[in-house]
Amino acid sequence: MATVAAQTDKKSKEFNYAWEGMDKTGKKIKGEMRAAGPVIITSTLRRQGIKVTKIKKFQSGGKITDKDITLFTRQMATMMKSGVPLLQAFDIVGKGHSNPALSKLVLDIKSDVETGSNLADAFRKYPLYFNALYCNLVSAGEAAGILDGILDRLATYKEKIQAIKGKIKSALFYPISIIVVAFIITAVIMIFVIPAFKSLFEGFGAELPAPTLIVMTISDFFVDYWWAIFSILGSSIYTFFYVWKRSIPMQRVMDRLVLKVPIFREVIRKAAIARWSRTLSTMFAAGVPLVESLDSVAGAAGNYIYYEATKKIQLEVSTGNSLMSSMANTAVFPNMVIQMVAIGEEAGSLDSMLSKIADFYEAEVDDAVAALSSLMEPMIMVVLGTLIGGMVIAMYLPIFKMGMVVS
Repeated sequence: MATVAAQTDKKSKEFNYAWEGMDKTGKKIKGEMRAAGPVIITSTLRRQGIKVTKIKKFQSGGKITDKDITLFTRQMATMMKSGVPLLQAFDIVGKGHSNPALSKLVLDIKSDVETGSNLADAFRKYPLYFNALYCNLVSAGEAAGILDGILDRLATYKEKIQAIKGKIKSALFYPISIIVVAFIITAVIMIFVIPAFKSLFEGFGAELPAPTLIVMTISDFFVDYWWAIFSILGSSIYTFFYVWKRSIPMQRVMDRLVLKVPIFREVIRKAAIARWSRTLSTMFAAGVPLVESLDSVAGAAGNYIYYEATKKIQLEVSTGNSLMSSMANTAVFPNMVIQMVAIGEEAGSLDSMLSKIADFYEAEVDDAVAALSSLMEPMIMVVLGTLIGGMVIAMYLPIFKMGMVVS
């Protein structure tokens, strides 16, 4: 029996192949196909009138992003709501996806389900792509017989979270890109432009103004140690983000810090509350118990301060406290959120109230990002103007001085 199962598994295992061949007119064509072996590809293409000249197996390249998982969830939800059986839906999504890595992942999950595993357990084998929240919701959907509805909720949830992340990235990308460009322009001026002025001024034989001497000294440092400046700067940035991503104490410090930065704190805070509310609403609506939902919600806000607050809320709720009073004790949620949660608890509609809170704060994030962009533009112009203009004035001061002497 075990031998038969192994043979069946081996037979059903498929790989990605790149092939080249000629059609009936002798025209060279090529493509890619997923199959159990080269013989199947050759016979399949022969039936299509294609003579195969070359077949090469290749690894499933590409990277699976959160956006890919979101799209996969939406596709599965749509097909299941349309009445497509689960295994057939996996087959359609897996073989029709443009990302080979995701295609392999989906077909591997399908194989697990075919061998008797339930869907939630199949997802749990890939924690890098399907977190505890995702698996818990799928498990609740399977148990209640509403998997299509749960997948639809999950897809909507992930789309909303993706939108929030995109807005935060767009808010941070503009100033960071301007800073990088400003540094590169400054480095180019210091390394190539200022030395030309320096050689010109050496022939004047006159004492140079203090701003000019300062700029020339900085330029000499750039010319002599440009390799060290770029190396130290690059390695420092890489080390900083590497430690931030992997060190809990560093995450705690940085998450507290970003909530205190005057310009960005409102965007980060509103985004964290929106994600927290959206996650809890989705879990609660799926029938997951509140204490268990809070366990998954803890890491969903994307900020360690809200993670610690959620763990505290979970502990208090498990001892009999209401969600509203537990949230108030953390001092990280606005009064409006706490009052709306209290109304939702009293009316027995906590999931819909949390959804409304998430909608409100997602709209607030939109407005905050727009306001931040409008605020950053003049600030960046002032900084760039001061930086570049200061260097230009410093280098032209000796020329103005000489012009005044000649006149």
